[in-house]
Amino acid sequence: MARPKVADQFVQVLLQAGVQRIYGVVGDSLNPLVDAIRRTDGIEWVHVRNEEGAAFAAAAEAQITGRLAVCAGSCGPGNTHLVQGLYDARRSGAPVLAIASHIPSAQIGTGFFQETHPEALFAEAADYCELISQPEQMPRIARIAVQHAVGTPGVSVLVLPGDVADRPAAHPTGNSAPAATLAPVHPDPDTIQALADAINAADKVALFCGAGTRDAHAEVMHLAEAVNAPVGHTLRGKEWIQYDNPYDVGMVGLLGYGACYDALHEADLLLMLGADFPYDAFLPQRNTIQVDRDARRLGRRTTLDLAVHGDVAATLRAVRPLVRPKSSRRFLDDMLRKHERALTRAVGAYTHDVEDHTPIHPEYAAAVLDELADEDAVFTVDTGMNNVWAARYLTPNGRRRVIGSFAHGSMANALPHAVGAAFPDRARQIVSMSGDGGLSMLLGELVTVRQHDLNVTVVVFNNSSLGMVRLEMLVDGLPSFGTDHAPVDYAAIARGIGIPAARVEDPREVRDALAKSLSTPGPTLVELITDPNALSVPSHIELGQLRGFALAAGRTVLDGGVGSMLALARANLRNIPRP
Repeated sequence: MARPKVADQFVQVLLQAGVQRIYGVVGDSLNPLVDAIRRTDGIEWVHVRNEEGAAFAAAAEAQITGRLAVCAGSCGPGNTHLVQGLYDARRSGAPVLAIASHIPSAQIGTGFFQETHPEALFAEAADYCELISQPEQMPRIARIAVQHAVGTPGVSVLVLPGDVADRPAAHPTGNSAPAATLAPVHPDPDTIQALADAINAADKVALFCGAGTRDAHAEVMHLAEAVNAPVGHTLRGKEWIQYDNPYDVGMVGLLGYGACYDALHEADLLLMLGADFPYDAFLPQRNTIQVDRDARRLGRRTTLDLAVHGDVAATLRAVRPLVRPKSSRRFLDDMLRKHERALTRAVGAYTHDVEDHTPIHPEYAAAVLDELADEDAVFTVDTGMNNVWAARYLTPNGRRRVIGSFAHGSMANALPHAVGAAFPDRARQIVSMSGDGGLSMLLGELVTVRQHDLNVTVVVFNNSSLGMVRLEMLVDGLPSFGTDHAPVDYAAIARGIGIPAARVEDPREVRDALAKSLSTPGPTLVELITDPNALSVPSHIELGQLRGFALAAGRTVLDGGVGSMLALARANLRNIPRP
């Protein structure tokens, strides 16, 4: 019996770690690994059209499943394409292992065809990056890479020359337990007591929740109830904390809405819970305590009165018995009323005469999409104005997921993210909220969706413009330039590759087109011709920015509505005691 090759060992290590597929594009130095996958049961090769799409797909799969996902690229240009998606995975905390195959090992350093130095290239995009230069390093280095990706969680890159992958293995592969689930981080008792003392001393407490509250919904609600605290969230925290939340005051930041900004700034004490919110100008920069399981994040966005290293759920469970309930609801009720008033003022922008307004209001289309999508749908969202529509119109419920390049901010992420989200559960409804700019950048991944017959509905918000860039220019007082382009018929492109598609220009046809597409198994596409002037500004904006916006805006929708968030805000007012 022939000795297994290094590539075979690598595949066995991945199987032991629970990996079921690898996303990538076959070719040259990667061929030994791809052939090992061909000969191995339990793992599949997912062919994509661009390695960037492979990395985004792996990032989405990792976020959906919580398990390690893998992508690969061949030497030189093949693996350099991975960079964008790996940056996104790292900043999203997605456990991803990337295989960067390399030129023949004897040629490294000679300026050989397609030579790059991946270990230098990926140093910033990965938490762990190592070169396997000889068979004796396998399987140990592969297992270290897996553990780094899962344990951070983040990105590992293994650089593997094709000739090394093709050599006989030097050691038996053996068996090794797969990477363990991360254990909760518990703060020390003195820190818990200090946290309780601060909460007890404050009259007005506000909670600001990020993605770190993923498993802490109940604990956040219990604390908010005890201290009558308004609860705001980041975009990444929305899906985990906004549902079943009678204390919700919306979101802060460039995409924000409601009373979140006011709650954060009027509080005597702000608790940042699992939130690494990057826009420090929206934070009060005072009276703040931050709780995070990653100690590196503590204090890097705002000055802190107390830094708490711990999981949000574990921390709140420990502090809750030490917190004295507050009797006054005045601060909470004021913020709930302010939140409802803010949303009432904004909501008319997308409800007034929408069935007669052309081009289509994107706000209206997003609200209809939210209404029609499954209760456990996965939405993948392009960077840009689609982030606004997702933030304001998608209604979380604890079962839906919303994946986007929310920390890295890359264009073109939605469609390849949808590819990775679709594979773990082929029956689950996946909705790619794509902008025409993002879709066109990685348009080839439509072919990937069709080839693998994925249950993905691509909803294209086509305004023939880079809408977010347009907004940035307007806020700076600049006329939009270089943002608009000639119209493209994406529905025709989709039909040309065998995907059922509809192009919608009449707003009265939006509901039926979306309903038909969402109920059709397999890949579909709905192209909505939307208004490029439907732009949205933050809930809080500086005077200088407003002046600039007024100079350049022209016909612009300033608020853009809030969808079902208004109904939630009005429902929460019922919790206010009547005199």
